[in-house]
Amino acid sequence: MEQPRVGVIIVAGGSGKRMGGTLPKQFSFVGGQPILARTINAFRKALPTSRIVVVLPAEYVEFWKNFSARFEVAKHSVVEGGEERFHSVRNGIEALSDAVDLIAVQDGVRPFASKEMILRVVDCATKFGAAIPVVKAVDSYRAVEGEESHIIDRTPLRIVQTPQIFSASILRAAYDTAFRKEFTDDASVVEAMGHPVSGVEGNRENIKLT
Repeated sequence: MEQPRVGVIIVAGGSGKRMGGTLPKQFSFVGGQPILARTINAFRKALPTSRIVVVLPAEYVEFWKNFSARFEVAKHSVVEGGEERFHSVRNGIEALSDAVDLIAVQDGVRPFASKEMILRVVDCATKFGAAIPVVKAVDSYRAVEGEESHIIDRTPLRIVQTPQIFSASILRAAYDTAFRKEFTDDASVVEAMGHPVSGVEGNRENIKLT
């Protein structure tokens, strides 16, 4: 079976203020490499023929081009981000050619996505058009109403991760709309246009470094 052609958008448009420091968190080091470099390399390892587009704040585009040259970083292109994550993803979509079958969107600060998990999501998206990795909730959750709260059954809850992967035509159509505050991730944008999203087993180590 012919493998789908995948375009990868790595969204690293955040300022990283919650982590402190003078540089955004995507440029911090983990094991001697910038977090963003590890994220890029994870996708090149899993999807060797994919085209990778990194979305960065405009003021850090040139910085990253110079900074990344000091490390072993897989080939990628860079585009400027937008006001919200939604706009950054849309800029990434526009930077990809029409020759891709699937588009994967990954948080730049999730450097530990495993090859096996990425390929699981690719397979699911190939079959159903829209797929996201999820893991079971292990913490306890409470709903707060005024000054009172009550426990929530965590059994049906799932923690959503990235990469979120979609048929290119579906994602392009979904992002051909105006931003709404309820768009918290790419799956929510796709669902808003009426397309169902399938969940697939993520990997618990695939944490977002914040």
